[in-house]
Amino acid sequence: MATALYLLNSYGDVDTAHRLLSGAIALQPEPYDPADAAVLEAARYKAGQAPVGTVLSQRGRDGEQGVDRDIVLTMVTASAALEAVTTGPGGVLTSPHTTPGVLIDTSTVSPQVSALIRNKAADHGTDFLAATVSGNPKVINAGKLTVAVSGSPEVFSRVEPLLAVLGRGVTYVGEGEAARLVKIAHNVFLGVVTQSLAEITVLAEKGGVSRAAFLEFLNDSVMGSAFTRYKSPALVNLDFTPTFTMPLLRKDLDLGLAAGRELQVPMPLAAATAQLVAGAIGAGHVEEDFASLILGQARSSGVTLEPQSVPVDDDLSFQN
Repeated sequence: MATALYLLNSYGDVDTAHRLLSGAIALQPEPYDPADAAVLEAARYKAGQAPVGTVLSQRGRDGEQGVDRDIVLTMVTASAALEAVTTGPGGVLTSPHTTPGVLIDTSTVSPQVSALIRNKAADHGTDFLAATVSGNPKVINAGKLTVAVSGSPEVFSRVEPLLAVLGRGVTYVGEGEAARLVKIAHNVFLGVVTQSLAEITVLAEKGGVSRAAFLEFLNDSVMGSAFTRYKSPALVNLDFTPTFTMPLLRKDLDLGLAAGRELQVPMPLAAATAQLVAGAIGAGHVEEDFASLILGQARSSGVTLEPQSVPVDDDLSFQN
């Protein structure tokens, strides 16, 4: 089973590639020759531009990179990027001679674009699964990624062992584009929870409780979660090295609000959060992690935050 993996944008780091590919390669029934592995390289994608890098696990049997592959995983950050790497020039669905047996996309994109790619894949005889994930590269490297998959249940059964190596949980959620809605709902919740966490942390700070002490208590309580724990270091020490940026969060909130309009589901909390994220982007918080929502909350609360420079456990120690 030859496997190729595209890693673009925020997922385009070599450590993440090694983590994903090591599991995929281990499933190959034939002996794996490291000399056949393509050189891993970080890849970046900018809106409106062609991808400038590709990460592939193995050369095809004719010696050309990425040819004659059975399974391809794509992991990009926007609908336009997914179209570019699949149906755009040089995309995996454009070869007149060879196309993947199965295309698995792990990106957060609209159900409409996902359906378009699914139809294009079917035209080429390629099975398509939407396999959206919960977790950034640090979560991937800790072995804690979770996956929601939709598409043909028969195809899912065939590739489930491959998906299982990506992290700690794989859930089949239905046919078609169901996984897209699951991930969109997940990321709406991500935004709303982060804003709520910023509000209560600033409330505690203004009332005289250190952020470190408040979050330690919260994380040990029934309200604590894996998410509140791994975001605590950023909120305490104001280190906003990006894992997920404001523009990406805004994109996902917009997708969620669009789904709400289509399905006639009111989403007032999501709408309010989207406005706050838009304000943060307008204030220049574009390259920082979305945890920097706490800065806007502090400004509007008359609070000046300072890094507390204390060790905070993020609960993401590496696990095999």
